[in-house]
Amino acid sequence: MRYVQQKCPSSPATQLLELARMSTTASLNTHCLPPPPVPEQEEEQEQPQIYMCVLWYVGQLGITYYDTGDCSVHFMPDMPDNEDLKLLQKVIDEVLPRCIVTSAKQDHNIAKFLTNMGAATGDVDKPEIVLFPNTDFGLEVSKQRILSRQFPFIPSHMTATEKILYLSSIIPFESPLMVRALGGLLKFLDRRRIGVELEDSTIGVPILAFKKFVLMDIVNMDQDTYCVLQIFKSEVHPSVYKLASGLKEGLSLYGILNRCRCKWGEKLMRLWLMRPTRNLTQLNKRLDVIQFFLLAQNHETVLTLQDCLKNIKNVPQILRRMTLSHTKVSDWQALYKTVYSAVCLRDTCRSLPSSIELFQTISQVFTDDLHYIASLISKVVDFEGSISENRFTVRPNVDSTIDEKKRKLMGLSDFLTEVARKELETLDNRIPSCCVIYIPLIGFLLSIPRLPTMLDKSDFEIEGLDFMFLSEDKLHYRSARTKELDSILGDLHCEIRDQETLIMHQMQTKILEKSAVLNNVIEYTAHLDVLLALAVMARENSYSRPCFTHRHGIYIKDGRHPLMELCAKTFVPNPVNSGEANGRIKILTGPNSSGKSVYLKMVGLITFMALIGSYVPAAEAEIGAVDGIYTRIHSRESVSLGLSTFMIDLNQVAKAVNNATERSLVLIDEFGKGTNTVDGLSLLAAVLRHWLNQGTQCPQVFVSTNFHSLVQLKLLPDTPLVQYLTMETHQDGDELIFFYQLKEGVSTVSHAANIAALAGMPPKVIARGMEVSELIRNGKPVRCIDHPSKGNQLERCKSLVEKFLCLDLDDPHVDLEKFMSQEVLPSAASILYPCNPRNMDYML
Repeated sequence: MRYVQQKCPSSPATQLLELARMSTTASLNTHCLPPPPVPEQEEEQEQPQIYMCVLWYVGQLGITYYDTGDCSVHFMPDMPDNEDLKLLQKVIDEVLPRCIVTSAKQDHNIAKFLTNMGAATGDVDKPEIVLFPNTDFGLEVSKQRILSRQFPFIPSHMTATEKILYLSSIIPFESPLMVRALGGLLKFLDRRRIGVELEDSTIGVPILAFKKFVLMDIVNMDQDTYCVLQIFKSEVHPSVYKLASGLKEGLSLYGILNRCRCKWGEKLMRLWLMRPTRNLTQLNKRLDVIQFFLLAQNHETVLTLQDCLKNIKNVPQILRRMTLSHTKVSDWQALYKTVYSAVCLRDTCRSLPSSIELFQTISQVFTDDLHYIASLISKVVDFEGSISENRFTVRPNVDSTIDEKKRKLMGLSDFLTEVARKELETLDNRIPSCCVIYIPLIGFLLSIPRLPTMLDKSDFEIEGLDFMFLSEDKLHYRSARTKELDSILGDLHCEIRDQETLIMHQMQTKILEKSAVLNNVIEYTAHLDVLLALAVMARENSYSRPCFTHRHGIYIKDGRHPLMELCAKTFVPNPVNSGEANGRIKILTGPNSSGKSVYLKMVGLITFMALIGSYVPAAEAEIGAVDGIYTRIHSRESVSLGLSTFMIDLNQVAKAVNNATERSLVLIDEFGKGTNTVDGLSLLAAVLRHWLNQGTQCPQVFVSTNFHSLVQLKLLPDTPLVQYLTMETHQDGDELIFFYQLKEGVSTVSHAANIAALAGMPPKVIARGMEVSELIRNGKPVRCIDHPSKGNQLERCKSLVEKFLCLDLDDPHVDLEKFMSQEVLPSAASILYPCNPRNMDYML
């Protein structure tokens, strides 16, 4: 006898189970539930995509977008935006949408904006622009579209009125442009069927949450600033297995700060770096948490929280699969670990000071719904059985019907052996053996070996048996006993799977109704993860807490470049003292390689780190009100832009001149060197005078330059607003020693020869360069080094005369013209124009 089990599709469920009774009585104590004893299976995540809908009308902007990463819709309440649409550009630069949906009937300003932004043929970096009829964006139509849609996070027992009130508490219906944009976005999602292209048409695009997106108190920084300060830096991944997919983070501020333990922490840290804020209340709240974690007595708490954060998994993706009924065994494991760890985080935070808002918030919003979900999963899901069968299975004692059928299935082997023995007694004596087998969806069959006499199908007929099929030299029949087994036992395997699938669907529905607490878990664990990462970095590198003031100025004691100090054996710290009325414009001079550019970047990075709520690499730091950071330090790649390098430099400085306020920080490195020296110096002086004319309303400006004439010619007025600084060096014979120390004063020597020697330039070239430089500096003519001596010229003249005297002018075969062109003129040219013999071409 043998027992055969094959896969089969599920059939409709025959019985509904009440699952609430299994978890509502769970003990709501403060002890964490034990994690499942099996490891979850990680899988590679797809890159999330953003689909945005935009409307602009009479100076008001409404934006919504859908994130496939967590299946959430983000909305921004109506906000004012001028005709230049800078706010819209900021949002697009931040979220990087794959597609932008808007009305075909739009104002010409936004129409022109989107036309210039739309993806050209083959350009994958720019978003696709999709136009819908204006009727799809009607206010009433959009409201109806929102209210009529079924969202899994809304409890199913709510009435229509309760649902309207519930959505009104989340979505600001008083923002008409945003509501219209949301209606258009829902229309686009239903038409494109994002993420559910291959699903049944009755399954809609999953939307698991609504989140508010606001750009307020954001410090203005463009992509050039992010690039030169190395906030982010992507590099090609060295692994051959990831060449197609991607990039990895190189040496950057994000790279060194990212000590996050979960994916959502990494995502939030990147968002914080993209949104430096001048909201001092928010910044101080972040710094309070970091300061708490840095206390020595809290080190064990930090380790406990980090261990919990490692188990926070991709819950939005799990919830999305639940809405599509595509939940995997690994999803149940990941969700259980996440909920279990979230309970541990909540219990830990409840033991921490409630004066810190983040701890208090986690203690409150991580509600007992987490216990409900954890208890529901732990009591119902059989993780070991699910992994062995690669499908959802339930624990014993969850459902008596399933338990009974599983007992029958387990005892089926011995029972079928007994049935086969009785069948064999009734068969022809020529049949040596038989067995009874069970095949899902087909039922019970009698299997006997094929006899040598059974050649044709007519030979397969046996009285009292119904022939079914021949397989592997075995004949399969239905007998009276197998038919009786079918009627009594039925299709056990499929029935068990159907009932377990029904239980899984019921569990999914109940968990989706509790998805609000799971979204809170993702949001606040990400905050906790980022602040823990910043605290770890601050402890390891001796960072200090910055102070904020409403005054305009930057004061830093012993500031350090956060990236350079990790790469250099020793790093010399330097101060920054940019006051409200004195020294608002700093002119920094000094030799190349003396540390001017590093100093400018240090000022920018320390200010930036303070504006994301991080500790900073300095002994002390006081950061005044900053509304923007503008830079002109490195020239971007210019081939694809179709602009010259100097034009790109001018564009960067123009942004600072046109947008910087008295609260802005401006960093300019070697501006003007890309053109004629006089013109470059004039432009630099003009820009600085423009800011000086603003008096105490000028921005905080740090300029490094090698234009010593800026000081020597007194192109700038003598005013307290200007302070001259230099990097200290010492000339020891032919060797130039760099101290990398900032001091007041002006450097009058560039030490270019010493820098050239350090770069490996040949000594002869360096010596000649110094000679020419000295001649130009003293106003003397520069003579060619290959000028022939007078003795050599005299010898060449004598040789030419001797050749001429040897000519027989009476000989008709003598070609005087040839003699003149080949002998006389080249010699004359080399004598008259020794530096450029090619000038003989003009003589000819």
